[in-house]
Amino acid sequence: MNQDKIVDELFTLRDYLRFGLSCFRKAGIFYGHGTDNAWDEALALIIHALHLPMDMDKEVLDARLTRDERLAVLDLFAQRIEKRVPVPYLTQQAWFCGLEFFVDERVLIPRSPINEMIQAGFKPWYQGDYPERILDLCTGSGCIGIACAYAFDEADIVLADLSNEALEVAAKNIEKHDLQDQVQTCQSDLFADIEGPFDLIVSNPPYVDVEDFSLMPDEYQHEPDMALVSGQLGLQHPLQILQQGKDYLTDDGILVLELGNSGRHLEALLPDVDFNWVEFDGGGHGVLVISKVELEMIDEQLQSVSSF
Repeated sequence: MNQDKIVDELFTLRDYLRFGLSCFRKAGIFYGHGTDNAWDEALALIIHALHLPMDMDKEVLDARLTRDERLAVLDLFAQRIEKRVPVPYLTQQAWFCGLEFFVDERVLIPRSPINEMIQAGFKPWYQGDYPERILDLCTGSGCIGIACAYAFDEADIVLADLSNEALEVAAKNIEKHDLQDQVQTCQSDLFADIEGPFDLIVSNPPYVDVEDFSLMPDEYQHEPDMALVSGQLGLQHPLQILQQGKDYLTDDGILVLELGNSGRHLEALLPDVDFNWVEFDGGGHGVLVISKVELEMIDEQLQSVSSF
């Protein structure tokens, strides 16, 4: 990208929006970290570079940019195209359940379909009274647990993760949303250092299998491997959660577990289990809802499986 030549030919915000759209489409970048099209990607980077509000007046599109502003926009475009860095890592901003979160390459970029369940207050799946304690297991940025804090503002929330680096990001988001009195962090290898019980355990753990990981677009290489890959079949972490989860739930509590494409491996492993897969209106798949009683039954079946 010859930046000197471009800044001498393009001047307005509209020019750079059109230019970004063309460049992104030509480069064939992958969308899947908050947007699904070149227009939104280019606009997000321009807004960030120019410190503009997301709801800016359309007349701003025809404003001329300073040379330094033009170069700042082009630098972000170059990183997006040449290094395949996802937009949220370039802007350090992501959205989940309508809430803004700080993100960087220490954590996954929020994109779980569980957001739809949170906005519904986990109804009709959760049949208990108002949840008093909620665990966000493998929390990453903390987006799921923090969104739960907004949905259940009287519940105590624990954000747990093995990665101290991820918990640093989660703590920053707790402070960002001024939730220090309601939301706490805990460094733990799954349930190892967790004190139950919880009314809700919500987990988006590593679940990508080796084959799927090898086929992922370059953009995913910027995300932490330990938050994505979970053994040959993508079940190493999910199976531990399924085996141990019953010991950390209240009697009427539920486990919400995301497995994505690795759900097919779980069904092949336990063909006699009638799993309750959630159907999402806004897209997404591979999320289970499991009661404590069902977890006890699943644990019994897993103990009879010799190789997983």
